[in-house]
Amino acid sequence: MLRKLVEEARRANAGKDGVRRSQEAASRFMSVMAGDAPGFEEAARALFAGDAERFDQRVEGWPADLRDHAGTLAGVALEDQPAG
Repeated sequence: MLRKLVEEARRANAGKDGVRRSQEAASRFMSVMAGDAPGFEEAARALFAGDAERFDQRVEGWPADLRDHAGTLAGVALEDQPAG
């Protein structure tokens, strides 16, 4: 019975967990590789707000490889997420 409850809770929270993991991975990468880059603070705020447009604007001036990898890591967090 407990196992079923745990599995049900895991399935119910899978989307939120994926967003959280995406945010954490992107945030760690951005902090290490672009922590002093212009727009870093605002990009981080946009990441955790799920604001893809603002995120893209803030990382636009970063070197392409950093910008692209940060965007890849942030992908799930910046997808349209249902409210809740």
